[in-house]
Amino acid sequence: MEFEDDILNAVSALKSGGLILYPTDTIWGIGCDATDAIAVEKIYALKKRPDEKSLIVLIADKNDISKYVSKPGTGIFDYLSTVQKPTTVVYEGAIGLAGNLVAKDGTVAIRICNDEFCKQLIKKFGGPVVSTSANISGHPFPKNFGEIAEEIKQGVDYVVRYRRQDNHIALPSTVVKWSDGKPVILRP
Repeated sequence: MEFEDDILNAVSALKSGGLILYPTDTIWGIGCDATDAIAVEKIYALKKRPDEKSLIVLIADKNDISKYVSKPGTGIFDYLSTVQKPTTVVYEGAIGLAGNLVAKDGTVAIRICNDEFCKQLIKKFGGPVVSTSANISGHPFPKNFGEIAEEIKQGVDYVVRYRRQDNHIALPSTVVKWSDGKPVILRP
């Protein structure tokens, strides 16, 4: 694999409570162990982001949803099989995650990754990984690695080398809230 060393180094940083800067299935993101409240707090501090604004959690497989959501509702998987764009779902009843990742109303935003790098990273790490845009809160999200501020690059413990040269313009995921068996689109 062309990214095997990156996976090993990123997993090492995650397991030690560190932050990583990595390419996701959408835009470049800042990540950490989604079960480690201290690591999550480091992301809020780096982004200068109020901690009442939730972050997204990435998982590698739909079977992992039940580890982090008390009642996911099976219809969501049928819906996700019909969408083309990466889609983050806001679920009610968050469990097993860092408390500062869970919104005050008990919801959590989770995306099942289809990107091979992210899937391998999450599987090798053995748990959910935070993903939030690699920018200071209130500033535009970076459309590729070259647009990431030096402050962000210097503020993480490991910067993935894979896909740094990719100049493809990336976009954030669609965000939907799963409510009463139906998706409500929050961000197209």
